[in-house]
Amino acid sequence: MTEQLRLMAVHAHPDDESSKGAATMAKYVSEGVDVLVATCTGGERGSILNPKLQGDPYIEEHIHEVRAKEMDEARDILGVKQEWLGFVDSGLPEGDPLPPLPEGCFALQDVDEAAGALVKLIREFRPHVVTTYDENGGYPHPDHIMTHKISMVAFEAAGDPERFPEAGEPWQPLKLYYNQGFNRPRTLALHEALLARGMESPYGEWLERWHKMGRERTLTTYVPCGDFFEIRDKALIAHATQIDPDGGWFRVPLDLQREVWPTEEYELAKSLVGTSLPEDDLFAGIRNN
Repeated sequence: MTEQLRLMAVHAHPDDESSKGAATMAKYVSEGVDVLVATCTGGERGSILNPKLQGDPYIEEHIHEVRAKEMDEARDILGVKQEWLGFVDSGLPEGDPLPPLPEGCFALQDVDEAAGALVKLIREFRPHVVTTYDENGGYPHPDHIMTHKISMVAFEAAGDPERFPEAGEPWQPLKLYYNQGFNRPRTLALHEALLARGMESPYGEWLERWHKMGRERTLTTYVPCGDFFEIRDKALIAHATQIDPDGGWFRVPLDLQREVWPTEEYELAKSLVGTSLPEDDLFAGIRNN
């Protein structure tokens, strides 16, 4: 393939791009791939999760602007492009029964109408590969599930001239992947490696929850990107309101991660090109066509 390869990563909130597939994106950027992050919402209703910043009145009053600036910094660290789709964060409802979602939020939009914004961006950027979340959202946040829904519609509609004719010249991406970086095999491998070295593991409760759920995803694609784990972590720390730099995200030494599990994982959901599984490249079947 002679033209520049293009990858679009569709995410629900600012910070999702840095916690899901960030090392993959940095790797591809280093290889000359054009990478665009599509961020569905501004993260306006996200809780301030970094205890060092909780209670800051400026942040609480200007959370939208603060999170946008954090996204700018993370984008620059990763070397990617980034666009906002402009939807309003739905928040994560808590309680029993769950409260209703806020009026006008992303998760309450009509799926086909909301997909139009993503179709327009796909037709403008013309990605060969799109990554998004599975039908469970990776975890059941309403915005993550809605991100999955509009991504599925947009992947099919972007190449159809009869759908969203006002959104630009049709373009059909060739492959669609689900992010599966939080998977049981990886977590178990890191957990056992930490214990074998006499270190404390942050993954015990995670593994217990997986055992209770009894559900496994199919991992089809393992992208080697261990050399970019530092960039991933820097981008994640840039989202200061969401990430505690002394928290659980960073308890596993990078050298151990590179030794035990130096890849990020994906589930191939749709492909219009021939490929053989497992893959080590999101562009497998595209580069040589």
